[in-house]
Amino acid sequence: MATAPAPPSTATDGPSTTPDRPPTAPDNRSKALPDRIRSRVRVLPRPVVRFRTSRPDVLLCLGLLVVIVLVQGWNITRFPTLSDDEGTYLAQAWAVQQGEGLAHYTYWYDHPPLGWLQIAGLTWIPSLIAPESMTVAPMRWVMLGVSAASAVLVYVLARRLFLPRWAAGLAMALSGLSPLSVYFQREIFLDNLAVFWMLLAFCLAASPSRHLWHHFAAGLAGATSVLTKETMLLVLPALLVTMWRHSHRDTRKFAVTGAVTSCALIGLSYPLYALLNNELFPSSERVSLIDGITYQMSREGSGFLLTPGTGSHKTFHSWLYYDPVLPLGGLAAALLLLLTLRWSVTARALAGPALAVAILAVVALRPSGYLPAMYVIQALPFLALVLAGAAASVAHGILNRGRPRRTRGRATLRPFGRGRPAAATAVEAAGSAAEPAYGTGDPRQDRPPRALFARRLCVAALAVTSAVLLVPRWIDGNRDALTVDANAPYRAAAAWMRDEVEDPASTRVLVDDAIWLDLVHEGFEPGTGAIWFYKADLDPAVTKTMPRGWRDIDYVVSSLAVRRDAVDLPNVKAALANSTRVAVFGSGEDRVEIRRVDDTGTAKAGAAKPAATNTGASTSGATEPGTPQSGATGPGATRTGAAPAARNAAAPAGAGR
Repeated sequence: MATAPAPPSTATDGPSTTPDRPPTAPDNRSKALPDRIRSRVRVLPRPVVRFRTSRPDVLLCLGLLVVIVLVQGWNITRFPTLSDDEGTYLAQAWAVQQGEGLAHYTYWYDHPPLGWLQIAGLTWIPSLIAPESMTVAPMRWVMLGVSAASAVLVYVLARRLFLPRWAAGLAMALSGLSPLSVYFQREIFLDNLAVFWMLLAFCLAASPSRHLWHHFAAGLAGATSVLTKETMLLVLPALLVTMWRHSHRDTRKFAVTGAVTSCALIGLSYPLYALLNNELFPSSERVSLIDGITYQMSREGSGFLLTPGTGSHKTFHSWLYYDPVLPLGGLAAALLLLLTLRWSVTARALAGPALAVAILAVVALRPSGYLPAMYVIQALPFLALVLAGAAASVAHGILNRGRPRRTRGRATLRPFGRGRPAAATAVEAAGSAAEPAYGTGDPRQDRPPRALFARRLCVAALAVTSAVLLVPRWIDGNRDALTVDANAPYRAAAAWMRDEVEDPASTRVLVDDAIWLDLVHEGFEPGTGAIWFYKADLDPAVTKTMPRGWRDIDYVVSSLAVRRDAVDLPNVKAALANSTRVAVFGSGEDRVEIRRVDDTGTAKAGAAKPAATNTGASTSGATEPGTPQSGATGPGATRTGAAPAARNAAAPAGAGR
């Protein structure tokens, strides 16, 4: 009976970096080398980075993590401006903690509840220690931990995708220190939690051990990401590509099948929950999952991204205002990697992240689609990975252009022994399994030629030039995040309501969710005393407690979100029109007013008409948070975040989010 030839022998003098799995086929490529070199070469199927045992990786990752935590944590409670969506997600988490259900009002299947269930778990201990701290600004510290964990996962994933150490550090810095990341990752958004789970899924899919349970767990993590924020469904094909490329060919079918099955089973739990509650199909008497999906799919689009004046165009420019390098550079890098898949091992290793960027970009370019401001959060880590990968590929191309090709495929020939080691392999230089230069043990032959020195100098010059152009822009872009207090008007308004309202338990106030919990902690009745202003028109459970309509309202805390969205809310609009301003905090469009409602309808002095709807910053609290202020025109302008646009007036009954 014939037996398979034995794999090439490996040396035993010195620590071995051979993976714990045997090569699937013998590799006789070393036979083509001269005898004196072949005797000093061992064949590895591919390099494997064991993050836990690699001290340089651990030190670099920890150093970058400290910087990221300091930048993102500094002034986190004061910038950016509190978002209505942040308040909504946190209020829903508060309702879960209080045993009031899945939301502080009627839950209508606007999003899967797993996202704020996680927020409830993360904020549970702080809320037990100091219940009054269960408000938006203090609870942003919880998101700092999520951002830190995501940054570490970006580094781990970069190394598992064979990026060199410096490129993995670059990817981590890009994803954690970009002004765009600092702005959005501070906020209590479901997208930030979903990105963490998706990065974990990618890390498991690219596990060097290739255990089947890693791939099954990747499917579970992917499903958790989708159930945290449903738009992460777009990234699942990229996760599947990564798993396919990094799984062992002998078990690939089992791995992919198990991952898809586990992902589908967990994902189906959401419609199963609706079915068991008799809320799957539309009904005139109750909310339903299909009604929620129909509303989300039929909402008014924000226009084509490249058409000036549209909401999508303004949102896109607000991203570029904070940081044009990461979105544009990452998009160009993804395109480059996808176009060079046939020739570049780096491109093939990064096929998953590049595909994720491409899918998210195509969806954003829909002519009639809706583009929320936080949509970019889902793309940030993948943009950073492909940009770092493209930089590594360019550096490798410069350093190795014209040098003889010694190997092909995935195996890497690496010298060992007492002789002087050869130049870094292509995997170490550019995250790929391209060809190294081989040492001979002769210092005269191993001395780098002048051409190589010139190429290294060129790479160094490119790196310094990029840093000189990028770092000052980032410092300027993060200046407001580190110094501006954008939430002083909200704090002052909450303090006024606490000090000036004599009987909060019997007072009814229209307020946006950014400070809804603040008023609840000050004694206002949740739901019918402190009223999330959308519910005064859209939730029958609230409107039936207001037989006189707007005349049953005592105060309106008029923030930018309230004034802008009141156009399509009759009760809110009438309450604003028939109210008198008694206090104002801040100035300009970001001011917060306290308005006392005159139920006789004769209030004139100080009355303010609702602001015209701005469909350009289409990021309503009903669905998505606000965009960065599109009106800012320079780096020195205050960037506090524009309020959302008007909601779709045809929201389902009991809705508001």
